[in-house]
Order: sequence, then structure tokens, then C-alpha cells
Amino acid sequence: MPSPTKRKKAADPGTPGKPGEPDSGRLAAYQRKRDFARTPEPAGAPPRPDSPGRRRFVVQRHRARRLHYDLRFEIDGVLVSWAVPKGPTLDPDVRRTAIHVEDHPIEYFDFEGIIPAGEYGAGDVIVWDQGTWEPHATDDPAAAVAGGDFHADVEGEKLRGRLILVRRDSRDADQDQWLLLHKHDQYAVKGWEPEDHPRSVLSGRTNDEVKAHPDRMWRSELPPAEASVAIGDQAAHDLPPRPDPAELDALAALGPGGGAWEVFGRRLRVTNLDKVIFPARPGEEPVTKREFIGYAARIAPVILPYLAGRALNMHRFPGGADTKGFWHKQLPDHAPDWLPRWDNPNADPGDVTTYLVVDEPAALIWAANFGALEWHAWTARTDEPLLPTYALIDIDAGAGTSWDDVLVLARLHRTALEHLGVRAQPKLTGHTGLQIWIPITRGPSYEQTRGWVKQLSRAVGSVVPDLVSWEWDVRARQGRARLDYTQNVKNKTLVAPYSPRPAPGAPVSAPIDWDELDDPSLKPDGITIRTVPDRLARRGDPFRTVLGPGQALPPIT
Repeated sequence: MPSPTKRKKAADPGTPGKPGEPDSGRLAAYQRKRDFARTPEPAGAPPRPDSPGRRRFVVQRHRARRLHYDLRFEIDGVLVSWAVPKGPTLDPDVRRTAIHVEDHPIEYFDFEGIIPAGEYGAGDVIVWDQGTWEPHATDDPAAAVAGGDFHADVEGEKLRGRLILVRRDSRDADQDQWLLLHKHDQYAVKGWEPEDHPRSVLSGRTNDEVKAHPDRMWRSELPPAEASVAIGDQAAHDLPPRPDPAELDALAALGPGGGAWEVFGRRLRVTNLDKVIFPARPGEEPVTKREFIGYAARIAPVILPYLAGRALNMHRFPGGADTKGFWHKQLPDHAPDWLPRWDNPNADPGDVTTYLVVDEPAALIWAANFGALEWHAWTARTDEPLLPTYALIDIDAGAGTSWDDVLVLARLHRTALEHLGVRAQPKLTGHTGLQIWIPITRGPSYEQTRGWVKQLSRAVGSVVPDLVSWEWDVRARQGRARLDYTQNVKNKTLVAPYSPRPAPGAPVSAPIDWDELDDPSLKPDGITIRTVPDRLARRGDPFRTVLGPGQALPPIT
């Protein structure tokens, strides 16, 4: 655990200043303890005033010499921090020890990765929770911290409600010890333990997975806005581990009937490798199952953060994309034991009980060999299946809707979201439409999320009423587009980013940048499994923005 801040009567230039001090000396203790030529942690820019709107907080699960949780609140341009050995809880009857440590830079807010051996705090770190907070019973939270009695109303993905930090009278001059507790309020949950919720809210990964394959680091020599970069295979822009070339060569060497293939540390049986799965487009060769499985292996590390920790609905086409497909949600009994899975505790009699969860790359390859040409992950995680982490906008083209009409509707949503200050990202459907995903802080129900998207889409649709129909029946729409807010419901999913679609040429539901809406060459099905790798190498993955901290959905006026 990092050494705590010492309690002294006055600060000298070599110690962190008191909360509220505007100078960069507040980060002196943090910076003095670290060699930024070796650690990927951010060095930190001089503290600036807090950003407009609600302040942010973060909790990082940190396995150093001992496991602990670092609780950090944005106050006066820095992250005022406490180390909590047993982690924060929603249980109002539990008291946790919290040790006030040195202020951290704001850039630490989304640090996730490995602090090298021999460095201060060496170990693996994940962003366990993130969100916003408001001070309670004070308009000067820095003074409240200095006074030893700090109350914060937090709205995170895991932590919600009022947290109270109170300084203890400690005889240990080397430790500034506090008590952390959760108030008896509507968000309190007796028996709630942080270790029951081990995944990062930033990447969906556990500490073990980050330790095995860290994919981000901070470049301390870069400006803060540019400091978060890919590591390992940076030239490929966020492709962290990829299959070894020898593994892909082994797939190519298998006979038409298939056989055993070792990839990503797993031994899988792949079958019917020369079978045509996607018919050809004019002037192209058809896509075989061998090529499709190879794509699944290459894209698995990229798509993993969007699938990890979520139940997967598989859309299977065992006969190929030109045959009738069907939904397969129940993980079959013959599935190998190593496959990650989730048993739905809320399943009614006759419902699906066990889902595949793609928590590792080889699981996606297994699904591809199983005939799942489309991958649809739930918008809620398995630890809170009734609380979505995305709000979804589906621009569903009608028979008379041109691609230009779809782009008009997408640009109107872009303008509306910018006006509301909401972060979102578009992606092509790979068919005729376009979708927009909005990362949200867990809390609103599916019904509430659906109502918000409905209100937004109604406002957008009112600007171009000739393009939009609100009729449910396709024939009643008279060829017009539908802004389908009804996708925001439990177990009703939109196709995952980078998932293929069952059509000639193997088009992909590809994420795009907002400015690509103005590119005349953009087509809804123009990106395929053959062009995705080069696109990622050139442009990176624009959808990574939805993996950032969630947002509270603002009122629409």
C-alpha cells in the first residue's frame, strides 16, 4: 500500500500542500516518489480549477504489496485520495479504515495498468469504479477534508449514495487514519462487498487480466490530453494481444475438415474450414469458414472490452449467411468446461439459464466455429443484469429511406448530443442503418433509459417529420425510417461493434468517427472483415470512447 501522507502542522516544499492550495506543490509528494521514466503513471500537469459541472471520483483496485482500494475525489484540480484496505462498501453497518495519502494528479482518473516492480506502489491497477459526486452540507469540500469531516454524495457504476469520511484520533504520526462509512439511505445494501464486483468499469477486465495483457499506459512526456496510449502493439492502434503469426499459420495449414487448433492458450476443435460462409460480392471471392474464424481470432482482442462481463446472444447461421439463421442463447451442454459462462439467477422456468460470456479471446473463436456469425452482448453486465451501461439509438432505415436520409438523422442526433453535453459514438450497422451508443452510469432502469432515448429521438424526428415514422408495423411506416428506442430493454440487444453481418462479402458493424458522417465515401455496409484490420491500423478504434466513465442522462428540454 502506498505510504500515507504524514500529518504535520505546516507544509514545506517537499510535502503535499493542503486541499485548496492552488500551486503545483500539491503534487510534489506524488512526483517525488516516482520515476516517470519507468512507471506508466501520469506525472501530472499543474493543478487547474475543477472542470465545470459535477466533480468526478474514481476508485482503483490496486494489488501492490497488499490488495487495497484507492478512493479519490476531484477537489481543486487534484484527486484527494484515501487508501482503503478492505475497500468501500454499500453496507451502512460496516466501518472501513481509510488512510489519507498524497494528492494524485487529475490524469490518474483513468489510469489502469502495471506499475513496474521496484517502483513505488508496484503492482496492477484497474479502474474499479468511476462517476461523479457532490459535496454534502458544505460548499467548500477542501475545507471539510482539512477539518476531518467529509461527506460526499456519489453516483458511480458500483457506488451510489452518501459516503462519509471522518478523521480518527491516531497516535501513529506516520498515518492520517480516517473511518469510511456509507449512510443508511436508499442506496444502502447490507452485506455488500467490493470483492464480489471485481471487474473494471473502464475495460471490463479483472486485475489478473490487466496483469496478463495491459493495453494502456501514460506517456508522461506527452500533454495530458494525449498521454493515454496503447502499449505492446501501439503501431496497430489498440490491437492488444493479437494471435501469434504461427497460430494463424497453423489454422491455414489445417485440412478442409479442420482439426485441433491451439490459439490464445486454448486448444479448440475447428470444423468444415473450406465451407463457404459468406457469399461473394461481385468481383470478390466468397468468405470461407477458415477466413471467418481467422477474423474472429484477429478481432477478439479488440472486441473483448465490449463483450467481457456480459451475456452473449449468438445469432447462428450453421448453413452460411445465405440461409435462415436463428437465435441461440443457451450455452450447450457440450461446450468445453473452460468457456466462461453466466448462470442467470433471475431466469423463469423455460428461460435461458446459462449464457456464454466472452471474457477471453478464445471464447469468441469457439462461438465463431459454432456458427455464430453475429455477436450480440447485453447492455447490462452480469453483476447487475437489470441496470444497463449503455443507452442505444437505432436509426432503422425504411424501404424508402436513402443512405443520405440516414446520415441526416445521424447528424441531427450528433447536434442534439453535443447540445446536451453527452458523449456518444456512432457505428454502422453493416446493413442499411446506423446506431449510436451512449455510455451511462449504472442506475437508471431499462424503462428509464428507454424513456430518455424516446424523448431525444422524438425531438430529433420532429425536425424532419417527413423522414420518420413512429409506427410499429413496417407496412404502416410507408417506407420511412424508424428511430427505434425500443431496443433499450432487457435481453434485447444491438449487434456488437466489429461483429460481422450475414450478407455477401461479410460486412461488419463498424464503429466510425463522428466526422465520417460527412465523408461521401461512407457506406453502411462498406467495411468488411477483410478491410477492418487495415482500418484499425490506420485509424485505431473510435469506439473506445464508450468504455470511458458513464454519464448521468441530462434532462431534455
